[in-house]
Amino acid sequence: MCGKKAKLPIAAFPSSAELVPEPLGLVLIISSWNFPFGLSLEPLIGAIAAGNVVILKPSEQAPTSSSVLAKTISKYLDNKAIKVIEGDNSVGDKLLQQKWDKIFFTGSTKVAKIVMAAAAKHLTPVTLELGGKCPAVVDSLSGSWDTNIAMKRILSGKFGACAGQACIGIDYILVDKTYANELVKLIKLAIPKTFGENPKESHSIARIINRTHFLRLKNLLDEPMVKSSVVHGGLTDEDNLFIEPTVLLDPPVQAAIMTEEVFGPLLPIITLDKIEDSIEFINARPKTLTIYAFTKDEALKKKIISRTSSGSVVFNDSIIQYAADTLPFGGVGQSGFGRYHGKFSFDTFSHEKAVVRRSFLTDIWFRYPPWNHKSLQLFRTAYRYDYLSVVLITLGLKKA
Repeated sequence: MCGKKAKLPIAAFPSSAELVPEPLGLVLIISSWNFPFGLSLEPLIGAIAAGNVVILKPSEQAPTSSSVLAKTISKYLDNKAIKVIEGDNSVGDKLLQQKWDKIFFTGSTKVAKIVMAAAAKHLTPVTLELGGKCPAVVDSLSGSWDTNIAMKRILSGKFGACAGQACIGIDYILVDKTYANELVKLIKLAIPKTFGENPKESHSIARIINRTHFLRLKNLLDEPMVKSSVVHGGLTDEDNLFIEPTVLLDPPVQAAIMTEEVFGPLLPIITLDKIEDSIEFINARPKTLTIYAFTKDEALKKKIISRTSSGSVVFNDSIIQYAADTLPFGGVGQSGFGRYHGKFSFDTFSHEKAVVRRSFLTDIWFRYPPWNHKSLQLFRTAYRYDYLSVVLITLGLKKA
């Protein structure tokens, strides 16, 4: 496949150069449980398109989806190029002990550190798709249309995406304290419109993946100072792994619910003296996968873009950046590194090899020793792309 053309210095004239993508080789993809098909197949498509051989390890926490992937891929795709290996953590550990040409991991920061440590033994390049606490900065909105649309997008970005069990879901809200009560009122009105008067009976909100994660979320909620901040919801049903969409107003910022990624249907709202303080609040915490902001204030938008760092920024909507395959998807800092989707997936699983072609037709004498003052001056002039001076110095019409 032909690649990008490159410019070479005059000393290499006549010649040409290009970047030619080549496959990395043997790739390990470890996917997550919350979107088991998308988070397996998206990187798999990029890896295969780039010409690699792939081992896919789906999450054991979604066993039915893992089984479907294993059976379907083995039946319909080339088993010499793609294999699915199922199993628990011990299987994952054995896979990580092998030598790979690339590891692509989606999951938690805790497991990502294990993946990186294993990869370091073989100097294997790694892409980490993690998460973090994605904030939503909510400015005071005017007009019923804008407000209604914003509420729908906030609720779907928090509770609709796998009941908050999504790395790009809204983790918490930042709001001006003068608008906080109005925002809480709007959210409380919008929840039953979205999920019904009894969300437990709704088919539009997921259950928690397993008992371990359920108890983790319940423990976040049961901290005394956190529990007292609940302004809506709070119902939990361990037998059915259900947690009601829950809104909290100003839980302690030192509490676990504000220091750990929530990854569930609990929505803390933090009030600020002014909405511009959201930038300082965000910057005081680890870099996140996405920053959401609901505002019409162009000055605030510019400040969020220029003064914060995150994998992406989305204004006046949520989650949609994941669906745009013309945009790279990935984090920065503790929210991960590397990117994929669309052509970016191909690039992630490729090495761009530099290829230079040269003929014997002409040669540049001053590139070879022995050197003198004139030849060194010609060198310096050539690397400044001052071709006219090269000609003049060579003809003796300009002093070296």
